[in-house]
Amino acid sequence: MGESKKITIGRFDKADFPILDLEQISVKVDTGAYTSSIHCDEIIEKDDVLYCKFLDDEHDQYNGKEFIFKDYEIIYVRSSNGIIQKRYQIESKIKLFNKIYKISLSLSSRQEMRFPVLLGRKFLSSKFIVDPQLIDLSFNQQHQTDEY
Repeated sequence: MGESKKITIGRFDKADFPILDLEQISVKVDTGAYTSSIHCDEIIEKDDVLYCKFLDDEHDQYNGKEFIFKDYEIIYVRSSNGIIQKRYQIESKIKLFNKIYKISLSLSSRQEMRFPVLLGRKFLSSKFIVDPQLIDLSFNQQHQTDEY
């Protein structure tokens, strides 16, 4: 009874990542994935510090700025083809539907992927209902004009 109403999210959307200084990043809602992931480049772990750059030719908001994470963990993710990969995971924030949520993101090299971010079940559960026929619900809500 005390459960808050779930928001409908479509198959694709655009989200802001305030801590990472990224705006209107394309996200793919992926109920097949448990963890959420974000594409980044040059992931280096050195002396218990993680360095990486968010860089993507297709998105000018991915500005190549280097980020340093002192608080991260190592997780093991099984990909759709059954291969287990070691990944670094960071805690961050995501803005969808004008609300900021906490999100755990595993860092991955997703150059070949169309979407730099995948939102998995761990993040979606208890917050969203997915309607695969819809797209950009959060983005459109944020960018509606005030015409009356």
